[in-house]
Amino acid sequence: MSTNEDSINTKTNTDGKNKETVFCTFCPSKILNVGAATFVIMEFALPYIHSKGEGEGNQQETITEYWLIEDMYTFENIGVSHTVGNIKYLACADCERGPVGWHDLATKKSYIALSRVKHE
Repeated sequence: MSTNEDSINTKTNTDGKNKETVFCTFCPSKILNVGAATFVIMEFALPYIHSKGEGEGNQQETITEYWLIEDMYTFENIGVSHTVGNIKYLACADCERGPVGWHDLATKKSYIALSRVKHE
């Protein structure tokens, strides 16, 4: 088992759900409760994290590990950007740092990058 798999196994329960609460990495804002999201692997390029008003995030990072959230109302706190193509970027509702993930307007599903949040 790779270190990456070890990391995922410590973050998921037997159903593949998050076993820890998900928080913003920059402030104490809670994003998701325990068991609210399912681990998925998919490739998606997110702009690098910046604060609101710091300019456009034109540089991107390809991330493959995400929490899948089936319903927007599952979030404890989340900020939503303007529509870009067929998606809306997701950021911390309190400190407005992001994006931490994205919301797909076609499927109504949201994805939070594991590398962009902290788990406690």
